[in-house]
Amino acid sequence: MNIKNVAVLGTGTMGNGIVQLCAESGLNVNMFGRTDASLERGFTNIKSSLKNLEEKGKIKANISKETLRRIKGVKTIEEAVEGVDFVIECIAEDLELKQKVFSKLDEICAPEVILASNTSGLSPTDIAINTKHPERVVIAHFWNPPQFIPLVEVVPGKHTDSKTVGITMDWIEHIGKKGVKMRKECLGFIGNRLQLALLREALYIVEQGFATAEEVDKAIEYGHGRRLLVTGPICSADLGGLDIFNNISSYLFKDLCNDTEPSKLLKSKVDSGNLGSKTGKGFYNWTPEFLQKKQNERIQLLMDFLEKDKNNKSIERNM
Repeated sequence: MNIKNVAVLGTGTMGNGIVQLCAESGLNVNMFGRTDASLERGFTNIKSSLKNLEEKGKIKANISKETLRRIKGVKTIEEAVEGVDFVIECIAEDLELKQKVFSKLDEICAPEVILASNTSGLSPTDIAINTKHPERVVIAHFWNPPQFIPLVEVVPGKHTDSKTVGITMDWIEHIGKKGVKMRKECLGFIGNRLQLALLREALYIVEQGFATAEEVDKAIEYGHGRRLLVTGPICSADLGGLDIFNNISSYLFKDLCNDTEPSKLLKSKVDSGNLGSKTGKGFYNWTPEFLQKKQNERIQLLMDFLEKDKNNKSIERNM
């Protein structure tokens, strides 16, 4: 891989996570933040994450020091892109703002520099609309938390060159993630389309009084969640028999939720100000203790799988 120097625009959860991944994998990173406070927040979060990995025995102290040494905080985009081979933007999900940023990046970066966005659903074609080199614009959508979730969706725009996609996939593999390459863009990409389809039916089951929110979540945690770790929905159908899934579809599809508007149950929660963990109440009561418990459980499980992924990759290399 020819990428040695990366610019990450943004110091939020996704930005500092991607900065950490790049620096851990040996790349030099310019982390862009608009203020000293935002840069300080980014570095604080990265240090906290590295310390957590140290305490759990996942990395050694010298690795943490080397990782931090490779990160440089900057407050202008011009400084951020100086001498870099790859830029990834992690700013607010505002199309107009992203268009302005990519127009500026297109002007100040050499034509061979890849310009990627971490947007979770905006069109790469629309993001690149004001650029002179849309062939080097691509989506690299990391999933939260990026340090622990392997998935990165790579989405080309209408004018994205296949070489751009290939270089981006190589970069993703180098920093230890799993790239999923789309053939063309669509609203929501792959992950969010599947996630929202599942959520729509889950909320419908609760709305109809078939089961409580807690029981619906248990059905996923102890059923689909276990199986989908190794077989996605299409592979699961193949394993189970396409004739069986075809028969079930013939009667069940007619009874599934097909609403094209947000769930009334979901909207009522939002309208009442119960937004979930961020407000302390949603479908669950998020006490500080419960929130900490769930966060710890999730991180520990993701760490275990991260270790498993690394071991599997090491075995593949030695085969």
